[in-house]
Amino acid sequence: MKFASAAFTFLIILSGVNVAAAPNKYDKQLIDYFLPMPIEGKLTSDIWGAPNVLPRDPDNGLEDPTNKQYYYWDGKILKGPDGKYHMFASRWDQSLGHGGWVRSVAVHAVSDNAIGPYKDTGMTWPDDRDGRGHNVTALQLPDKRYAVVVSETRPGDVFVSQSPDGPWEHLGSIQVDADGFNRRLGAMSNVSVMLRPDGKFEIVPRSGAILISNDGILGPYKIQGPSVYPGIIPEGVPLENLEDPVIWYSGDLYHIVVNCWSEKKAFHLTSEDGITNWKNRGIAYDPATNFVRYKDGTVNHWEKMERPNVYLENGHVKYFTFAVIDVPKEEDKGNDNHGSKVLVVPFDGVAFDRDTQKIVKAEKREAK
Repeated sequence: MKFASAAFTFLIILSGVNVAAAPNKYDKQLIDYFLPMPIEGKLTSDIWGAPNVLPRDPDNGLEDPTNKQYYYWDGKILKGPDGKYHMFASRWDQSLGHGGWVRSVAVHAVSDNAIGPYKDTGMTWPDDRDGRGHNVTALQLPDKRYAVVVSETRPGDVFVSQSPDGPWEHLGSIQVDADGFNRRLGAMSNVSVMLRPDGKFEIVPRSGAILISNDGILGPYKIQGPSVYPGIIPEGVPLENLEDPVIWYSGDLYHIVVNCWSEKKAFHLTSEDGITNWKNRGIAYDPATNFVRYKDGTVNHWEKMERPNVYLENGHVKYFTFAVIDVPKEEDKGNDNHGSKVLVVPFDGVAFDRDTQKIVKAEKREAK
């Protein structure tokens, strides 16, 4: 990494962990490609939430507008053969407060529109451990079946179905071959799973290690090396507080967005092979900025935005989903005016991939 180069100048101010300039000559980072959210219903302040998330559109994403039944978390969108958008998420009883996530169940929600509103159709596997599921994500397999993966509260369990509507069968649990590395690098926490263009499956868990399977979604996955975070995450960011990575492939690059819960911001990393030479491209998102905005200019500032996920169309990211909460988690006690939901934010993935490729090509020219 050439910090002095014109193509890749990454200025970090060490008072806090502020990124003072975008890490490329185009002066743009991932956060700059988020688009204004269309208003699907109406903006209202007559709904749960702290003033920082009002007014807002409850028809965006997945939420309980009454705040009397459920809190929602996670959120991964797949488009079904029926043309509908299917979201896989987790929920729990709101009376338990945010700490009730340990008792969450996996749910399936449907919308005619990628933005929402999403209708909760119920638990995905109600007869398997009472529907238990958290850190929920989903993908389509090479044989066209759908797979939902849960971690944290389950050991990387995989459920499969011929349809996004179910029924769901427990395929098994993900297996990891440490391959000589510390087995904790492969712990099934905050797991993000993708099917690579070469047909292999790749996982990045909370640890930041890269896991590859040549033998299907259950593995065994081989740990490719230590965490990719040390040395590229800005100095001053506590690496042990990094969580919720999401990995995807677009624009001929592998991308990771990883959140830091203590700093309340996320970082964008790229690699050409998805395994080695990861580079930090700067800030992915920061809820303290005005990037969550509606087309009429209204801005919401969620206290925390976690569990990022992506929906791709024609090879480019079109939407990000976020699990959001309006106050610090410890202040959400249940049976109050606070809660969490899944938010959907449009993203200009075409421009993002085009510009990121320009940066990579410029770096290669300079390296010669």
